[in-house]
Amino acid sequence: MVFEMKMITYGEPDDEEEQAPEEEEEEEEEEEDMVDPLETIRVKCEQTEHCVHYKERLEICEARVNSRSHTEEDCTEELFDFLHARDHCVAHKLFHNVK
Repeated sequence: MVFEMKMITYGEPDDEEEQAPEEEEEEEEEEEDMVDPLETIRVKCEQTEHCVHYKERLEICEARVNSRSHTEEDCTEELFDFLHARDHCVAHKLFHNVK
């Protein structure tokens, strides 16, 4: 954004260049307040009954694998099941928020 601001103000009088830092500060504050809707929807979807079931299965698997010192088991299947369930939920809700 800073580069774009310099491109816009290039060749304009110095008075407007002095205003640019104030505008940049306002833009930075606005960017900090922005929240990614994808992240908020993911959190909501993780709390649905369907996703909670898969998240519990994943946590049980992780606990089982972490309790053993030598195992070839991993929780890839459980992770993919959880991510699939969460992303399925997100897909139905996300595009209602897109402008």
